Amino acid sequence: MEIHPLFYLIAFVSVLTASFFSFVVITFLIVVHEIGHVLLVLFFGGTVFKILIYPLGGISKFSTGFNLSIGKEFLILIFGPLFQMLAWIILCLIFPSKAEIITTYNFGILIFNLLPIYPLDGGKLLVLLFHYFLPYRKSFYMCFCFGYCLLFVILLGFLYSFSLNLLFLFFFLIIKLTKEVEQVPYFYDRFLLERYLNHYNFKKSKIVNSKEDFQRSYRHLIKDGSNYYLEEEYLEKKFKKC
Repeated sequence: MEIHPLFYLIAFVSVLTASFFSFVVITFLIVVHEIGHVLLVLFFGGTVFKILIYPLGGISKFSTGFNLSIGKEFLILIFGPLFQMLAWIILCLIFPSKAEIITTYNFGILIFNLLPIYPLDGGKLLVLLFHYFLPYRKSFYMCFCFGYCLLFVILLGFLYSFSLNLLFLFFFLIIKLTKEVEQVPYFYDRFLLERYLNHYNFKKSKIVNSKEDFQRSYRHLIKDGSNYYLEEEYLEKKFKKC
């Protein structure tokens, strides 16, 4: 687990402002949330690189493969919020007189994290939903378009009623989202490379016109004019040129 340097500054400020209990509660909820993700990653045979804890947030760096089944990835994503809810119940039992403020923090973190803006859990869940119906690359761009629209709504809210927290939220999310947009070509190449190296035996199949139409959890037959190519043949041509 890695602690961001600003974490210690915020902890010190919380002591000076008599809000250390709130800081500890929020940190505990965030850490348990990330542990929920990590445990499922390890259960499904993935690799955990690190858990990075920010002043008021956290992120788990792990790898499960870009062709992991949608069902398994859904469980990894949902176990974070589920573990956080468990942590909330435990805290309320330990500090019953503080249950109201603990509940406020818990659901504030939960609602923020489930916003459908990538790379928040809500955004990742939205991508999974798109994966059921759309090609791999297009799923990400659809999710990003949705995220930018939602950020525009948040910006309108800021213009209507000034809020420093809302302004910080807007800039934080738009920076994170923009960075993720830049990663899509990398995600897509890794998605294809895994399929080429591992030859997954997916149960569902479909005919497509190019690799741009490849969809998660499907194996493909590529139609090129009057010719048809197996996915393995098509990808072999692509990566042998590299």
